[in-house]
Amino acid sequence: MTSDSAVADFWFDPSCPYTWLTFQWLLEVREVRPVELRWHVMSLSVLNEGRDDDPEGDPEGYLWVPVRVCAAVRREHGQEALARFYTALWTTGTGDWMGDLRGALAAAGLPVELAEAGLRPDHDDEVRASHAEAMTLIGGDHVGTPIVAVTRDGGERVVFFGPVVSRVPTGERAGRLWDGTLLVAGTPGFHELKGRPHEEPRLA
Repeated sequence: MTSDSAVADFWFDPSCPYTWLTFQWLLEVREVRPVELRWHVMSLSVLNEGRDDDPEGDPEGYLWVPVRVCAAVRREHGQEALARFYTALWTTGTGDWMGDLRGALAAAGLPVELAEAGLRPDHDDEVRASHAEAMTLIGGDHVGTPIVAVTRDGGERVVFFGPVVSRVPTGERAGRLWDGTLLVAGTPGFHELKGRPHEEPRLA
């Protein structure tokens, strides 16, 4: 088990329900391990550009809307505001999908007018740059959302995709998953580990 303090940079597309569960896991980790969390955006729309198939089933580009708003929130109000908005986005809806953008902004104490950023390309360069940073750290576009880069006190950096969970580990269970993930992902030459087939995310 590691007890080293660390900074965890978390890149996420706000539309992914599994990523929302990983976000909640990291909040649990912060309660039981000395971890500072920092929030960044990435985009499944950017990831899938130019591909013959559309794994997200989003030909109209709807998934650009929430990530643009997230980028606007982060630029104008900072990382903690981004975390508040992301939380509100998934806790003010029906429980199985994101809530209303304006309602989430209001719940997060942010100007509801920021929702308009979702319909404009003003923040696309920022989204692309943040996404590219995550892809560079993970070493390619072979994974999706989320990506976590953990920097330990000594400067060692461990980067991984996921973990993909269908329910949120809490308390010391969250801490043990953290310890194990760092141990496995930080092993030289390690590339991939998979568990059981996906089950529906438990969002409630």
